[in-house]
Amino acid sequence: SEYRHRTCINGGWQCVVSRPSYFFAPLQLLYFVLCTTGLVISVLVVAFAGHHHSQASSFICRQAEEDCECVLDLSDPIARTFNYKEVSDCEAITSTLTFYYLLQILLNLAQAVVCAVGAFIMWKHRYQVFFAGIQIRSPSTQQWQNV
Repeated sequence: SEYRHRTCINGGWQCVVSRPSYFFAPLQLLYFVLCTTGLVISVLVVAFAGHHHSQASSFICRQAEEDCECVLDLSDPIARTFNYKEVSDCEAITSTLTFYYLLQILLNLAQAVVCAVGAFIMWKHRYQVFFAGIQIRSPSTQQWQNV
């Protein structure tokens, strides 16, 4: 097709079919933007879940009829109270909730690493040029050329 370009070396034995860079530039930019956006969102979610994990792990809970009431400090009369409706076992709140926050932190950290690697690969592909092959000096132009 008109978008393909063929590069051959060694008398035509090794050929690479490629497309011009302007063809993939919008896709690469979109991929980079999505990776960096995913990285920022993942880091924010990790911070949010970490804050809530530290809160939930310091809950002091008591059973109140069919509900479970949790506070951060029993001695503080105006402390925020967290009510969990129709929970028969307060231990389920303190253990399960902290487990889910920890799981969310770990999964979002993994996602942040994947997004960071993707953004780094795209950045490296765009701004770091690798020259493969033999370089010779052209006597007429006094410049290095790739062969």
